[in-house]
Amino acid sequence: MMPASNSVEECDLLVVGSGAAGMAAAIAAAHEGLKPVIIEKTAFFGGSTAVSGGAIWIPDNPLMRTAGMSDDIEDARSYITSETGNRGNAALIDAFLRKGPEAIGFFHDNTALRFTHRAYSPDYHPDTPGAALGGRVIDAEDYDGRRLGANLDRLRPPIGDFTLFGGMMLNRFDIGHFLKMTRSVRSAFHAASVIARYARDRLSYKRGTRLVLGAAIAGRMAETAFDLGIPIRYETAVVALEREPSGRVTGARIRGPEGETLLKARHGVVLATGGFPHSNERREETFDHVSRGIPHFSMSPVAGTGDAISAAEKIGASFITSNSNAAFWTPVSLLPNGDGTSRPFPHLFLDRAKPGVISVARDGRRFVNEASSYHDFVQGLISKLLERGDRSAWLICDHRALRRYGLGAAPAFPGRIGAHLKSGYLKRGKDILELAQVTGIDAQALSETLNAFNNDAVAGVDQQFSKGGTAYQTYLGDAENKPNPCLRALEHGPFYAVEIFAGDIGTSMGLAIDENARVLDDSGQAIPGLFACGNDANSIMAGAYPGAGITLGPALTFGYIAGRAAASADNS
Repeated sequence: MMPASNSVEECDLLVVGSGAAGMAAAIAAAHEGLKPVIIEKTAFFGGSTAVSGGAIWIPDNPLMRTAGMSDDIEDARSYITSETGNRGNAALIDAFLRKGPEAIGFFHDNTALRFTHRAYSPDYHPDTPGAALGGRVIDAEDYDGRRLGANLDRLRPPIGDFTLFGGMMLNRFDIGHFLKMTRSVRSAFHAASVIARYARDRLSYKRGTRLVLGAAIAGRMAETAFDLGIPIRYETAVVALEREPSGRVTGARIRGPEGETLLKARHGVVLATGGFPHSNERREETFDHVSRGIPHFSMSPVAGTGDAISAAEKIGASFITSNSNAAFWTPVSLLPNGDGTSRPFPHLFLDRAKPGVISVARDGRRFVNEASSYHDFVQGLISKLLERGDRSAWLICDHRALRRYGLGAAPAFPGRIGAHLKSGYLKRGKDILELAQVTGIDAQALSETLNAFNNDAVAGVDQQFSKGGTAYQTYLGDAENKPNPCLRALEHGPFYAVEIFAGDIGTSMGLAIDENARVLDDSGQAIPGLFACGNDANSIMAGAYPGAGITLGPALTFGYIAGRAAASADNS
């Protein structure tokens, strides 16, 4: 163990965590004249942002306005309120709606962060009053990682299972082209150009330099942080917060490669470490299904163990537990590792909504609309698992669907599925009865389920769960499939199945904050000098998941708010 150090250092502002929220706070504070320091628990910057899909949800953002689109803040407020119910915090929702567009304008105009808007990207519940069909979701433009120089090696690597050829990243448009490359000359040329760029990169770099999705956000923000002279201290974690007798937070005791240090921060501390997705103790306390023995797997970086939240609680900070859901759920399957362990693979949007795909429990019955959002899907999954006492369920498709869309980590044609069959990840049966045998699903019930589903698919209307019944769901389907982009009979054997479990992409419960991102104590009073943003702060969505980017949108917004509030003359 590294011996404790008695050293004392000083800075203007200590930011704990180097994801989008932490870098947003540091950059905003630096623009106000402060000299912040970022500490990062791991050897890489970027946090969960760097391995995320990169969507950012900001109603009435300047990108959509510039493109001639309009949005009504009152509509957005109505939509959020409908989603959060009486759990929503009106002051925080108002701060997000007021400051979100301002934050995006600031980063777009003053940093390397450049955005594009999605003209069509429906909110997850488009039939709810106030929902929008497009404009609210923005993405960072693809980024040339070579601009980071040697710091590129410090960017959190992509999740290998999400890449091709050992590291080639794909954005949303790339995925569409790769799925069509055997049927479209244009898509074939696009795929070839992406592959050629990656091949050139690997001649000179340890990784691909074309950064997309969340990696583009992290790379662009890091370029600005480095240009501003903001240091990132790696492999350094917060041990405890320091507080004056008056109650003001004035720094933190941190532990890094050289031991323990007291880092005093004249303007306070910002907590942005990504929540507690890998804290077994806190998951037991807040995830009902985990406390009842159902397995759970997180896609977030393993360093997210809630250290910052625990440090804040020790000085009286309030942790919110009233959210409708403790995390942002996603179904996952488990890919076998060579040593007998496994790793989770998320089923976000590439397979479940597609025609020719259904999900059933071990009783052979469907339990949820497969085309619903990943968050909603897992709510249905958890309910079914708790009802039956099962640990998992199954995604099932026929041969045509598998080779056209893929199923989980099993790729579409021309990708090979042999390794997944050999490992047992992908199950196969020449007919439904054989598939039921190899998966342990009730064969009679499964046959009845498929007959009913197939009849509905021919008619184009899912009588049981309305798969493909909203604009969001058909957006994720196959537009070439008629009459319903999400429905087609499963009739072309062999048939395939992948076992799915409850998982998450981050936690929603967190520290109570006010509209200035100041952490609150149990009496509702602000703790002077202590701020939180990202998943360390309680989600303004209160456990709901209204649309793509509802974590990164508030993360950037409240990071921006926290940095500016810390720099203000009176941030008590």
